[in-house]
Amino acid sequence: MAIQNPVAPTPPRSAPRASDLGTPQYRRLFGAGREVTIHWLTFLITAALVLAPVIPILYQSIRNQPLYAAGGAFTLSNYTHLFTEAGFGSIILDTLLFAALTTLFALVIAVPMAILLERTRFPAARLFGQVLRWPIYISPLVLAFGWIVVYGPAGFLTTSVREAFGWVPWNLYTLPGMAFVEAVAQVPIAYLFCANALAASDSSLENAARTVGAGPFRILRSVVVPMLRPPMLYAGLLIFGTSVETLSIPLILGEPAGITLFSNFLYDQGIDSISPDYGLLGAAATFMLLTTIGLVVVQSRLLKHAQRFVSVRGKASRSHLLDIGRWKWLGFAFVGIYVVFGALLPLLALILRAFTSLLTPLVNPFSLLTLDNFKLVFAYAPYTESITNSITVALIGAVAVTVFGTLVVLVARRSDFRFARLLETTAQSPHAVPGLIVGIGFFWAFAWMPGGDAVRGTLIALIIAFGVRALPSAYGAISPATMQLGAELDNAARVAGADWWRTVSRILIRLLVPAMLASFLLIWTQMIREYAPAMFLAGSESQVIGTTAIDLWTQGETGSVAALATLQIAVTAVVAGLAGLLLRDKTAAKAEATQAVTAGTNPKELTHA
Repeated sequence: MAIQNPVAPTPPRSAPRASDLGTPQYRRLFGAGREVTIHWLTFLITAALVLAPVIPILYQSIRNQPLYAAGGAFTLSNYTHLFTEAGFGSIILDTLLFAALTTLFALVIAVPMAILLERTRFPAARLFGQVLRWPIYISPLVLAFGWIVVYGPAGFLTTSVREAFGWVPWNLYTLPGMAFVEAVAQVPIAYLFCANALAASDSSLENAARTVGAGPFRILRSVVVPMLRPPMLYAGLLIFGTSVETLSIPLILGEPAGITLFSNFLYDQGIDSISPDYGLLGAAATFMLLTTIGLVVVQSRLLKHAQRFVSVRGKASRSHLLDIGRWKWLGFAFVGIYVVFGALLPLLALILRAFTSLLTPLVNPFSLLTLDNFKLVFAYAPYTESITNSITVALIGAVAVTVFGTLVVLVARRSDFRFARLLETTAQSPHAVPGLIVGIGFFWAFAWMPGGDAVRGTLIALIIAFGVRALPSAYGAISPATMQLGAELDNAARVAGADWWRTVSRILIRLLVPAMLASFLLIWTQMIREYAPAMFLAGSESQVIGTTAIDLWTQGETGSVAALATLQIAVTAVVAGLAGLLLRDKTAAKAEATQAVTAGTNPKELTHA
């Protein structure tokens, strides 16, 4: 009989499973990780949103029937009709002249101000620098209304000057006058480009010029101004493209004077026409789209060798402000005139007009104070709805675009998605598509797609269209912050077994909250000002402040327009203030979180926190 061993042999121990170590397990869809599904969905949704307004326009331009009509055939007669349209050549020339004058006026004003405030000993430079940023939060449409209240034919200052001297040296209802009003609204953009470039550069080149005896003006002319060529070029092309597509100035200043630019030509052919020629409208929209895309291509080519002007190196020297002596007071007057007469006075006059029955220097405005303009706005339901609609679209749109833009940035910048570069290009491409084109394109897209009629004319359509326009801004606001986050954060989470989505949702997004808040404020400001796509997409119950203001202006209701503009300014200021407070707190929290991570936090705590 065999003898049994009293001690049973110990079975071989198997390798520990990931679940035993606390490593999270994830479902795999079709054999692939969930991040693959997220990457492809993000890419496909972005491509669909960007191409949705473009493809119908291109298709309509070569069809002899509206897209929603049965039948039809391919044709090029729409382009023949467009380029043989009576007066179309003068429309193109006037549009180009308007854009060129706007760009010239904006750069002539913005570049000297940036140099004075950033490179010279200038009185109250920091205060002026902050004030010059304020018009960014104000719609060019609102600023144009303010300019008409002050400098229009019956404007406050125009009447005063005419009474004193018998004539007025300006006329807003001319091509140069329209260009100057548009330029005043675009000056903050050019100023920020140039001022940021000067603030980021060191003064080593200026110090070198000073050692060989160059004076302040020689240094400014030979060193500082050449360094500004890339930002001047970028800002100039951006302003030129914006001027080509702008609708507010041509509509409220050009139409009464019989001046037709390309944007209000599209408006007249689409909105104001009793029987629109959709083929002609498609060809004209395609022409504008190709023009703006061409400007973007030219911009990228011209900035291809911008590294020749790099002035920020590894070793930076302390900046020494130039003393231009008594000339600083001339510069002070130059900046002060723009701030007071270009921005503050029109806005103050517009707000005062909202609280008066009439604004004229012939009568004391304080004797005409009234709330009737606001009562009219709140007494008529469509006007009140336009305010509510603008706030709703801006709020929901800013949140949605910020969240989706963050996801796009993380897929494009922090993943191994094979089409990451194409995704980045696609997300940034809507900045080459004018607002009118987005509105026309989505109008046809909703008419073309099954079930699109249920969306067209609703706030959902406006949120989608405004969101596509704002997507590049969200990407630009979040991408730099993402690039600042070190790759060791991702690596630490991967070591603990986290997949891409868990790393993103538990670590990266939390550290990107300050950038997301900044993006929210930027998108909110952009959407509360937006109105061009709504000219084609808004229904009777989905009007926004901009479309309602234009409608009231054409009816001669100046007081109601001023009241609407004042409410828009107030809402924007409140949201900007609250977002600024939150951003300050979240920035401090991000700094503490980053310090904790870099101090050696356990990787498992990152993924399971």
